[in-house]
Amino acid sequence: MTAAARPAQDQRHSVQGARMVVEALEREGVTHLFGYPGGAIMPVYDALTASSQLKHILVRHEQAAALAADAYGRVSGRPGVCIATSGPGATNLVTGIANAFLDSVPMVAITGQVASPLMGTDAFQEVDIFGITLPIVKHSFIVRSTADIPRVFAEAFHIARSGRPGPVLIDLPKDIGVMSAAPEPFDPPVFAHEPMDEAKIAAANALIAEARQPILYFGGGIAIARAERALRDFARRSGIPSVATLKGLGGVPTDEPSFLGMLGMHGTRAANVAIDHCDLLICVGARFDDRATGKLDSFAPRARVIHFDADEAEIGKLRRAEIGIAGDISAMLDALDARPDCDPWRDQCAAQKRLWAPRYDAPGNGIYAPALLKRLSEAAGNDAIFTCDVGQHQMWVAQHCRFTRPQAHLTSAGLGTMGYGVPAGIGALLADPAATVVTVSGDGSFMMNVQELATVRRYRLPLKIVLIDNSQLGMVRQWQELFFDENFSEIDLSDNPDFAEVAHSFGIEAFTIDHRSEVEGAIQRLLATPGPILCHVRIDPRDNVWPLVPPNSSNVQMMEKGW
Repeated sequence: MTAAARPAQDQRHSVQGARMVVEALEREGVTHLFGYPGGAIMPVYDALTASSQLKHILVRHEQAAALAADAYGRVSGRPGVCIATSGPGATNLVTGIANAFLDSVPMVAITGQVASPLMGTDAFQEVDIFGITLPIVKHSFIVRSTADIPRVFAEAFHIARSGRPGPVLIDLPKDIGVMSAAPEPFDPPVFAHEPMDEAKIAAANALIAEARQPILYFGGGIAIARAERALRDFARRSGIPSVATLKGLGGVPTDEPSFLGMLGMHGTRAANVAIDHCDLLICVGARFDDRATGKLDSFAPRARVIHFDADEAEIGKLRRAEIGIAGDISAMLDALDARPDCDPWRDQCAAQKRLWAPRYDAPGNGIYAPALLKRLSEAAGNDAIFTCDVGQHQMWVAQHCRFTRPQAHLTSAGLGTMGYGVPAGIGALLADPAATVVTVSGDGSFMMNVQELATVRRYRLPLKIVLIDNSQLGMVRQWQELFFDENFSEIDLSDNPDFAEVAHSFGIEAFTIDHRSEVEGAIQRLLATPGPILCHVRIDPRDNVWPLVPPNSSNVQMMEKGW
């Protein structure tokens, strides 16, 4: 927090609460907020019109406001801001708040509330959003006094972005926003910097020096901490091969020879086998999630563990670490100077990566989604950002697209929110207008927030949408095929609309392809079109995601499919 927060403390004249909200957002450097107006939050919307700094983005559903704010926070590194009215407006934010909480994304959610005297009376559009969201926020505030608004907002933004980031809720009763008061003096929050544990760093260096088959396992904490420079420097000077979680992709460029790919349920064979054989596992900004580890007691069974994380609660939560250190990830990585004797191991891992590289020469003339996505990411270049929905296409993006920075891959990892892709594309474009932003969606996910095509059109956002359509809930169908004796239940989406015509009805350019000979031209058209465009891609509904680790299995027990 800078001294810019001070003026509200020194100006003791009376100010309307809603105006204080706008001034607080301006002091925090907010430029965009995503929302939808309604009765209880109307005083704030009234005050917004007087701000030249704040640009409000009118979404068509409050869930999209929270998801767009989530993506904005991931790309910018600053808290994304979403705003909604009381009752259903507030509850519609809940999925997006939970999404940010599980992926540790900085966010401030502002909800209107019924007037203070009516709270607890079951008034029109009253709901206890404070209570509803308690398990999925870092902190919550109900503003009880107009004079406290500057302090509450300063604390909320500080909490959202400090330590392990996450969402913070501010519930604002309507009368508090209407009344005027002199702002109450307060001291701006300050960031506390804990000293690094030098003894543990020395012990970590000793373990690294002794290792002969070490693996660097990193996750979403790298993107959160903006620690990719430190991670890459450590990987280069140590010579240790690396693997990533779904959220960690891009921390090390995916085409680095010593990067073995994503690990886990849909990870690469090279990554999963290397983890199984390693003698030292250096975990950085990851939490031993079940989708990454498979059967936990068989994960890295031969390895000692060093665990670095911003959140001390993660260390030892699922896997005991010989050395665990909580703190600044970049500083800890920079302090590691050991160089293990692991050249033969690194060469072996690189050879396995080449041996088990994916194939793209699928039979037939239909479109093979992994091949399309690989080519698209190559053509889009290093400055592109991919936002992804949830399902088979999500795994194909993770497996086959190339990423040179973690902010280039935005996906709902912890919550698995269908409908994330288009709102996330909106947030990403507003956070980084110079980037080429590509949303990859599936026919199931796309329909969850299809109304946001109106937002794309309204703000003339040049979002490139690739809609992969197998007329199925593909991932559910794949599991029913493999693990439920092909008892296909409620996965048929053959009554989908003509998605190109849907886009046209929103005023967005669109076209459909279904033959592999059309892929190259489609990619060129997507990337050359200056405005928003949707490419509807029909694929074989029988295509599955491979490899796949079955439930309750070790990561090396991978199911694969040959042609």
